[in-house]
Amino acid sequence: MKPIHCIAIDDEPLALLIIEQFCKRTGNINLSTFSEPSHGLKAIEEQKPDIVFLDIEMNSYNGIEIAKTLPENCKLIFTTAHAQYALDGFELNAIDFLHKPFSYERFERALQKALKVIETDNKIDYIIVKQEYNNVSVAIDSILYVEAMENYIKIYRENQDYILSRISLKNLQEMLPQNKFIRIHRSFLVPIDKISSFSKKEIHLNGENKTFPIGRQYQQDVLNALSEK
Repeated sequence: MKPIHCIAIDDEPLALLIIEQFCKRTGNINLSTFSEPSHGLKAIEEQKPDIVFLDIEMNSYNGIEIAKTLPENCKLIFTTAHAQYALDGFELNAIDFLHKPFSYERFERALQKALKVIETDNKIDYIIVKQEYNNVSVAIDSILYVEAMENYIKIYRENQDYILSRISLKNLQEMLPQNKFIRIHRSFLVPIDKISSFSKKEIHLNGENKTFPIGRQYQQDVLNALSEK
């Protein structure tokens, strides 16, 4: 099973140490911790973790405001000593609200809730995109690859015409299950399970005669993802 990627942000080193110990006890979790919120925010933007553990009152930072900037697919668990923020947390669709000090058992329940939501999200079998003035249902398993073309994308499908939609590749990627698709180039998004072979510079897809380039800035992410395939 692919490890769950988590980031914890808290200006109290002891609080981060507790989360780290609890994650090790649970197992199959890759955790990065940050006592400086700005560094944690940058890591979230770059790494796009599955789950974020977030304190609320942190020096000059407020976790409620930080939570509003998180990527859409990021599952949020608040960890704070200030119970009065619970309502704010749930209004932001937080998975859970851990009131410090919390036990391992309470932490585990929150984590399991987040994992169930992730599992449900990953079972989505279709997406809706707009082509001209029509909404089109696209079966996720039918997607061969997606190509960006200026302000549009082309979604190539098995045994069907491609779909041309005015949406960014980044926004489309956020609609798709994170564990099934990978950005390999500024112009290409591909399904991981349709990759037949790859090198540092290009990949081959099942049933496609042409090769697809791997952009330099995406090389490490591609190699990391495909090494777990």
